[in-house]
Amino acid sequence: MHPKALLDSCSDLLKHVLKFDQPADMMLSKYFREFRLGPRERATLAETVYAVLRKKNLFTYLAQHGHGAPERRLAILGFAADREFLLAALTDQEIDWLKRCDQVKTEDLMELHRHNLPNWLVEPLKTQLGNDFWPLVESLNAPAGLDLRVNTLKDKRADIQKELSKAGLKTEATPYSPWGLRLADKSQLGKLDAFTRGAIEVQDEGSQLLALLVEAKRGEMVVDFCAGAGGKTLAIGATMRSTGRLYAFDTSGHRLAALKPRLARSGLSNVHPVAIAHERDDRIKRLAGKIDRVLVDSPCSGLGTLRRNPDLKWRQTPKAIEELVAKQTAILQSAARLLKPGGRLVYATCSVLREENEAIAEAFTSANKDFNVLEVAPLLTHAGVENAAKLCSGPYLRLWPYLHQTDGFFAAVWQKS
Repeated sequence: MHPKALLDSCSDLLKHVLKFDQPADMMLSKYFREFRLGPRERATLAETVYAVLRKKNLFTYLAQHGHGAPERRLAILGFAADREFLLAALTDQEIDWLKRCDQVKTEDLMELHRHNLPNWLVEPLKTQLGNDFWPLVESLNAPAGLDLRVNTLKDKRADIQKELSKAGLKTEATPYSPWGLRLADKSQLGKLDAFTRGAIEVQDEGSQLLALLVEAKRGEMVVDFCAGAGGKTLAIGATMRSTGRLYAFDTSGHRLAALKPRLARSGLSNVHPVAIAHERDDRIKRLAGKIDRVLVDSPCSGLGTLRRNPDLKWRQTPKAIEELVAKQTAILQSAARLLKPGGRLVYATCSVLREENEAIAEAFTSANKDFNVLEVAPLLTHAGVENAAKLCSGPYLRLWPYLHQTDGFFAAVWQKS
């Protein structure tokens, strides 16, 4: 595609994405279905959009001094292609403006233009993290890598690593998850034999650790309460060696539908996807007191995944967080009723905010005297995780992108008396 045409496409796409009425990844998928583009053009469009979303405060500030449509100026600043290629699409006036933008020094910028966060989010994170605020910001504004989970029902990690190496993909073993491989760069996996036969799944290392915390055994009754597209469901099913019964509950039939092809590849026969109306659905009530393990990967702000979903910081609001906290509290309480005595409950989010994490866990513990908090570090060590103490804050799992190179995750674990 000609540089001018590609830049125009980036500008057009940004005009829609920056309305923030739909997730950015959905907008990209829709755009790619509508226009026939090659893989290189798709990559440039996607990376440009995400670059603008990551640095929207800075780019908006720089763009106010330029000429032309605002979306075009933002697209120029975030354009994810060779600089010479970009310059071929610009007017002399735009080239001069871009040179002046390049000369701006980070240390001369206001904090607003350095952290690139909405104002409402800054103080809570500064209060929570202190001097670690800026390392977190830097990590959240960088693209995420790509982690794989090896399906241990089918293959061993070392064997898959060798197989991928022969296919030209460099990987390294993840430092914490015994199932994980980290790709050196993002690659197309869909046509690999390891993928099509279900030997690997894309799954962040932090997400893999949540499945390890459930520690589901052969023959048990287990519930993934908010299963979504089923990444953790599949990991849990593999630990059960496809025995017992594993329910994948979700209120979205659409999300559960995305589990079906992954389930078919996985080789699991013990997974039962169930669409529910809400956390008090009758199908849940019938299982009360019968379940050995429950994972509540609760709906949350997703602010721990800003490396992958930078639009979330602009789409979330304090009011939305309040509503999520109420929902998280209700879901956790309903899920807890499923457990039999001696059963294990795991509450998790991919948020970095205390009110969605420790505050929820502490309130649940206070309100439910028959549930005892379990220390996460020994559980992870028992599950084969090295240096598990580095992943924890008090009794809880606390993962940070700047410390652990994972998405931001939290987990609390209880055992029912």
